[in-house]
Amino acid sequence: MPMTTQIDLYFAEGCGRCPLGGTPHCKVHTWQEVLQHVRALPLACGLVEEVKWGVPCYTQQGKNIVTVSALKDCVVLGFFHGASLPDPDGLLVKQGANSQVGRIIRFTEARQVSRLKPKVISYIKAAMALAQNGQKPRASKPTERVPTELEEAFSKTAGLQKAFLALTPGRQRGYLLYFSAPKQSATRKARIEKCIQQIFEGKGMHDDYRAQQKR
Repeated sequence: MPMTTQIDLYFAEGCGRCPLGGTPHCKVHTWQEVLQHVRALPLACGLVEEVKWGVPCYTQQGKNIVTVSALKDCVVLGFFHGASLPDPDGLLVKQGANSQVGRIIRFTEARQVSRLKPKVISYIKAAMALAQNGQKPRASKPTERVPTELEEAFSKTAGLQKAFLALTPGRQRGYLLYFSAPKQSATRKARIEKCIQQIFEGKGMHDDYRAQQKR
């Protein structure tokens, strides 16, 4: 009797990250046909199939190239560094408003996958070439506005602006999103005050937590 693999479990039970996993209501059952058609694309390109983060991930010499997963309204082929890829057919979209380098292609029908197969395979091969060449992904520049409260903190705290600008774009963006979210100015000020020491230390918002998780 063949051994059940992690890939088999995904297509049978889902990623297991929500209570619907392993039930008839899991999204993998809704999109089974489309999932199998999309799955065939990276396999046709010779990528290695494994499971990461609970979903099928396709790699080349250990480098992540694409993932396949089922959402509520579609199946997505996710490109880890899609922002750096040419997109002549306009297929690549951000999965969320805060997506930086990642891009996805959405599918809702098996025949759509078949129709786009040559184009999608060319995108996958471009992603493989990008990884092979070791080219670093191109992240879009942060577009978040610096809140007034942070501008005030820059003027009151010596060296804070210089320390903030020395952070990576991703860390800057994370702080700007966090600082700007509250509607009340007092809450925004409190958040900024809480993070000043981390900024001076060159840390992102979640760096300390990630370090603890690795221990």
